[in-house]
Amino acid sequence: MTEIGIIGSGAIGAGIARLAVAAGIDVKIANSRGPESLNDLIDELGSRATAATAAEAARFGDLVVLAVPLGAYAALPVEALRGRPVLSTGNYYPYRDGRLEMLDSLSVTTAEYEQSLLRESRIVKAFNNIVAHHLAGLAHSTPRTALPVAGDDDEAKRASMEIVQTLGFDAVDAGSLTDSWRFEPESGAYTGIYFAGGHEDYLADPGAPLPADRLRELLAASHRPDVAAREF
Repeated sequence: MTEIGIIGSGAIGAGIARLAVAAGIDVKIANSRGPESLNDLIDELGSRATAATAAEAARFGDLVVLAVPLGAYAALPVEALRGRPVLSTGNYYPYRDGRLEMLDSLSVTTAEYEQSLLRESRIVKAFNNIVAHHLAGLAHSTPRTALPVAGDDDEAKRASMEIVQTLGFDAVDAGSLTDSWRFEPESGAYTGIYFAGGHEDYLADPGAPLPADRLRELLAASHRPDVAAREF
């Protein structure tokens, strides 16, 4: 894999872009504010990165990384994303996204809800259960840190697992989009599993490697949280 598009330039989107260019992957990055707002990030990333519109990023490369809030889906270039493998990094946070009955009722997982909004795309869920500074700090760790990947489309899942591996992690097949609740917020395989501990400020926590076998154990033992009670 040599090219990816990224829609969203926040902490996770920019973090994935940094790992990608370090791995020799060309990226086109877009956000809601337009290509000119990305000048500083592009200068940092260097010649392998290009600022783009969302439609340009959606059409670029082998897959598209989507790192935007659920509320931003209405503005996504649906036609440009048609048929594309889309690696979604997002989670449901009611304080930001508003209350969504389908998610509160556990009728669907966040990934399934995203698939319903982008019906012609092939959604895969990954990178949503790790905080951005651990994403940077644990890439290429020893032992290798594992991240879960869930999806319904085999080809899109394979492509997503490949990019996870290329960026410096072990990719663990976590099942279908229906299974992706196992690494949603408040589940047993969410961000805390990568914390080293002993730091009052989570931003000061350097993270600790989590091998694939341990991640599989945590996914198997995970519990589905009470999403309706979620406030953050």
